[in-house]
Amino acid sequence: MTENAEGDLNSNLLHAPYHTGDPQLDTAIGQWLRWDKNPKTKEQIENLLRNGMNKELRDRLCCRMTFGTAGLRSAMGAGFCYINDLTVIQSTQGMYKYLERCFSDFKQRGFVVGYDTRGQVTSSCSSQRLAKLTAAVLLAKDVPVYLFSRYVPTPFVPYAVQELKAVAGVMITASHNRKEDNGYKVYWENGAQITSPHDKEILKCIEECVEPWNGSWNDNLVDTSPLKRDPLQDICRRYMDDLKKICFYRELNSKTTLKFVHTSFHGVGHDYVQLAFQVFGFKPPIPVPEQKDPDPDFSTVKCPNPEEGESVLELSLRLAEKENARIVLATDPDADRLAVAELQENGVWKVFTGNELAALFGWWMFDCWKKSKSRNADVNNIYMLATTVSSKILKAIALKEGFHFEETLPGFKWIGSRIKDLLENGKEVLFSFEESIGFLCGTSVLDKDGVSAAVVVAEMASYLETMNITLKQQLINVYEKYGYHISKTSYFLCYDPTTIKNIFERLRNFDSPKEYPKFCGAFAILHVRDITTGYDSSQPNKKSVLPVSKSSQMITFTFQNGCVATLRTSGTEPKIKYYAEMCASPDQSDTALLEEELKKLIDALIENFLEPSKNGLTWRSV
Repeated sequence: MTENAEGDLNSNLLHAPYHTGDPQLDTAIGQWLRWDKNPKTKEQIENLLRNGMNKELRDRLCCRMTFGTAGLRSAMGAGFCYINDLTVIQSTQGMYKYLERCFSDFKQRGFVVGYDTRGQVTSSCSSQRLAKLTAAVLLAKDVPVYLFSRYVPTPFVPYAVQELKAVAGVMITASHNRKEDNGYKVYWENGAQITSPHDKEILKCIEECVEPWNGSWNDNLVDTSPLKRDPLQDICRRYMDDLKKICFYRELNSKTTLKFVHTSFHGVGHDYVQLAFQVFGFKPPIPVPEQKDPDPDFSTVKCPNPEEGESVLELSLRLAEKENARIVLATDPDADRLAVAELQENGVWKVFTGNELAALFGWWMFDCWKKSKSRNADVNNIYMLATTVSSKILKAIALKEGFHFEETLPGFKWIGSRIKDLLENGKEVLFSFEESIGFLCGTSVLDKDGVSAAVVVAEMASYLETMNITLKQQLINVYEKYGYHISKTSYFLCYDPTTIKNIFERLRNFDSPKEYPKFCGAFAILHVRDITTGYDSSQPNKKSVLPVSKSSQMITFTFQNGCVATLRTSGTEPKIKYYAEMCASPDQSDTALLEEELKKLIDALIENFLEPSKNGLTWRSV
């Protein structure tokens, strides 16, 4: 057969109706090849078809991404369950349809689009290109779009939505996920990540308009439409101006002898953290040269997640030792989370957990409020928030100091929405956090913010330095005053949804039907709260104050010895996670004893409630 004839055969194969023996797959292949105008992703599907890879085609084309934590997240590449040009266009069409229904003034107020620095050559898919296509879909429908002209930290999008009074916004990012991934993170008009029922409704709208509209692929609109605006300078200026609200010791900052190393993990953080340090009066932090500039391959780290601790902070710790800097600040690739390490006198680095940093932030934000408050300010008006799987240290501080502490469901979208409610009722929220190194000082942004958190840590460290106190020593001071809070988090892998369901159903019918366990091994249980069913034994009506979340499994046990433990499933991975914390009173200062008690309790929890060997669970230590 001539080469040309073979080419014709391939061409016919790709344009004929598809007969894989699976009508659903045949339809999906036809749709993809008709609709996708990205040559690289189209070619990926054509190659699979040419090679008869029907299972792979089915995996890629016969299911759609669902809205997870406030949006979509998946690998980049061809297929309806991946992030690519076509699925981003479809998602934005669904967004348009839903927002048009929700807001009569949508076309006056507009929409915000930001992006990070991720990209993949093999599918010519980059965050910037996906952001342009998102804008194009909306511009083609005469919606004003605020499209940032360069990459920004994720917090800039929710901040811009509020500042510009837009109806919603999207950030194209997969945050600290592996390099293959990207995402489409959605914010509502209140500046918080979307919560239910918006996510379900947007998904319905996406499914109703999967065929690209005329104009949806026209990314030239980004350069030609008078409706496109670039909010970069304006938003950056306003954001930096708002940072001054949480700066309390500018003069002291300008004189500090402390040096800071900052790594932006090959992401967006460098320029913005430099600017924030300037606002606070600091000399610029020392950047890690190999990680300062954007690199979608994250070439110097195995995984771009600063939460992984010392192993991924290697370059920044070595630079800090060389530069005689005692503190390392690491923002993740989209700069919404922060890790902190401090060099101890014995030459060992202490990498703080999210819960430990929250203890420091909670103490600091309240201390600054107390010292700077006006005479008629009322402590009863002050709030701090944390997700329910995070440390209860803020609760202990609140009980002693007289302000309010509230818990939300896991995920910053719940914190953002709750802050908005509190602000509308004239309350003041000083600090909010989730244990996975997500922090928010103040309320200028209604999402976690690594840029502001980094500069607040620098100010706190500089202030403590004037009294010869390290962050680690101050953490001990906080625990000694309010009670030690020692926590441990880990997870088990389980790939069988039925096994997971059975584990949790057994806990709901432990000794007899509809009876939760009263003991876990030798440890007596005081209260049980089940977010999946809405049950809470500590409430007079036995109903949970937190919203019911039927789509995931989550049960919290409060023990007689002061320990709190939560078992929950992950929304994005095949995991059963456990979070256990020993919440001691200030008079219990023997940490070795407390740690031993926590360890015994976790062993009992695993053995009695998760039964890993019986259920075939794989253990992973974090």
